[in-house]
Amino acid sequence: MQLYKHMKTLLLAIAIATLSLPAHLVASVEPVPLDDLRPTQQHQKTILISRKVIEQYHYKKHTLDNDLSGEILRQYLKTLDPNKSFFTATDIRQFEKQYASTFDDDIRHARLDNAFTIFKLYRQRVEERVSHALSLISGPVDIRSDETYLVDREDTEWSPTRAALDDLWRKRIINDTIVLKLADKDDDDIREQLTKRYESLLHRTQQMTSNDVFQTFMNAYAVALEPHTGYMLPHNAENFDISMRLSLQGIGAVLRSDNDHTVIQKVVKGGPADKSGKLRAGDKIIGVAQGKNGEMIDVVGWRLQKVVEKIRGRKGSVVRLNVIPKKAGNSGAASEVLIVRDKIKLEEQAAKYSIIEDDPSLQGKKIAVIEIPAFYRDFQGASRGNEDFRSTTRDVREILEKLDSEQVDGIVIDLRNNGGGSLTEATELTGLFIEKGPVVQIRDYSGEIESEIDPDPQMVYRGPLVVMVNRNSASASEIFAGAIQDYGRGVLVGEPTFGKGTVQQLIDLSNYISSGSDMGRLRMTIAQFFRVNGGSTQHKGVIPDVLFPSMEDDDYGERSYDNALPWAKIPAATYNGWQVGNLAPVLAAHERRIASDSGFDYLRGETELIERLKSEKLVSLNYDKRQREWKGRDADRRNLRNSYRRSLGLDPLSKADEENDDLAEKILEEEKVEEIESREAARILVDLIRQESNPVIRAAQNEQLQSPATNDLLNSFLNF
Repeated sequence: MQLYKHMKTLLLAIAIATLSLPAHLVASVEPVPLDDLRPTQQHQKTILISRKVIEQYHYKKHTLDNDLSGEILRQYLKTLDPNKSFFTATDIRQFEKQYASTFDDDIRHARLDNAFTIFKLYRQRVEERVSHALSLISGPVDIRSDETYLVDREDTEWSPTRAALDDLWRKRIINDTIVLKLADKDDDDIREQLTKRYESLLHRTQQMTSNDVFQTFMNAYAVALEPHTGYMLPHNAENFDISMRLSLQGIGAVLRSDNDHTVIQKVVKGGPADKSGKLRAGDKIIGVAQGKNGEMIDVVGWRLQKVVEKIRGRKGSVVRLNVIPKKAGNSGAASEVLIVRDKIKLEEQAAKYSIIEDDPSLQGKKIAVIEIPAFYRDFQGASRGNEDFRSTTRDVREILEKLDSEQVDGIVIDLRNNGGGSLTEATELTGLFIEKGPVVQIRDYSGEIESEIDPDPQMVYRGPLVVMVNRNSASASEIFAGAIQDYGRGVLVGEPTFGKGTVQQLIDLSNYISSGSDMGRLRMTIAQFFRVNGGSTQHKGVIPDVLFPSMEDDDYGERSYDNALPWAKIPAATYNGWQVGNLAPVLAAHERRIASDSGFDYLRGETELIERLKSEKLVSLNYDKRQREWKGRDADRRNLRNSYRRSLGLDPLSKADEENDDLAEKILEEEKVEEIESREAARILVDLIRQESNPVIRAAQNEQLQSPATNDLLNSFLNF
């Protein structure tokens, strides 16, 4: 595990950081001449070094051969044309014939001309398509057609001919027009906005430099291996360093790219986006504006990094986002959201607790819920020897001491939407609930396996325990949840977790040459986590003992990524746990309760609506029909919401009320929605106590433990 000795803080989601771009990062207004698009000697050196580093240290064992060459080509084309809107099937066949079996040799010998040739044709195709789109926008657009449009084309075939591509763009323009018209734009505004959208697409493509082309190809090579591997150019690495120093200032949202759209993957608890109450995971950002009066810039079709650069800004400044809510589906209208950028304070991310004791179904029991939004640790404070540095484990230990004086009957640990954090904290937090033993096993690129061991023999809490997780619980959360489940120390409830079970490292490629020139950085997967029972947290995630009703979504989490590492198993570690007991009566009681629970009725209804929307790949190109569908879905959502509001004793909302919803009341309602699952988790815990299914708490006698890992992985910071 020598490579771990160089471990640095991992790449946090750049989308939640913020900065003003240095002048050298601002794109030139003038198009880059085609003759200037050619590989440089620096690019050749970089790809040679990268190949050697990847072959030596990447966790996934692979061979740079024709099969991998074909996958690199596929990923390169997917990056350039994700929605299959520019290339024709004829183009693709020609690429496959010429390059599918040559990229491996090109990489081995640092020949990059073929990658640049493909990009130049892509740029030509963009110019042709934009010219065609602008001609369509300038004329009449029929928005009362009986046709349909396939919104998500990732899994469809490439258009067979130029004529078929022309027809696809005709439908695309109609759909774009309808979407804007549903947002109450008039014809002139629509024509102006779409003109700017496609002119912007053209300008961005024409302004891509040789460095941009090289980075795109390098990332296609990296992603063909595994989805968490990537390459950053030197100036992007500098950009990353600045963002890290600014300590999570921004809107507090992790973003991802989904074909032509930028989608919110996660809203960070306590951040500006979360506090606004107006952004949710799955919402699509289609426009960004600066300040209260700045022009709204259409960002449909933009690359993710460019959208991120627009969203960034100084603390206290205003950014406005044009957003299509997840609940509106592919055919819904957008709305504007104003957010004041801010630093995400540690206090907002810190663990906190509440006590549930007013629920009659708890039969007089007091249940504490400890919410842990992230596995945080003040590494600088710890390294300086500060006795009062902040950490998840320290804060939870303090909470447990308070709860001891409160004489609670059981504890629920809430890890919903916890995307990870410090491995040290995941290990030490687990140690509060077990006496001693391994918490997680790590297999590195060389095949060596080491265990992270609970460093403290004290068992702070010995009572009944439930851990609540969902699809956004990832990485360090999965380590903690998996260990609690493996030891039989508590019962897991909720949804299967994200499935992020790998370790990444940032590698400065300049360290491998003597010239001193900056070669950029690789973010590379070098190890995989395994539970103490030997199973991986990768791909499958952690499966709860009690499953809450939720959407069946194979297109989410680690399993949705191309080339994600599969689930795997190694020998179990040596550990002694407890037996949970017979869960059948507990599961039966849970099913009976949620069958008639108004809160779970609401959650099920929301899930069904979203599942319907996700399945609608085809949308009507008839404005009147789309408007009726939109209003119908809007009414369905309002009826569902009002049914739940009545159960809370709140007045139902009309459409006008909903649009002018009082923020305080909306937050109250949403807090009650968040409590639906936590209250059921508390009831499950009471059932465990009554059924005597909770673990018999005794000191764990662990023998033949592996020695504690001594590498710097303890200080790694994991995030997805």
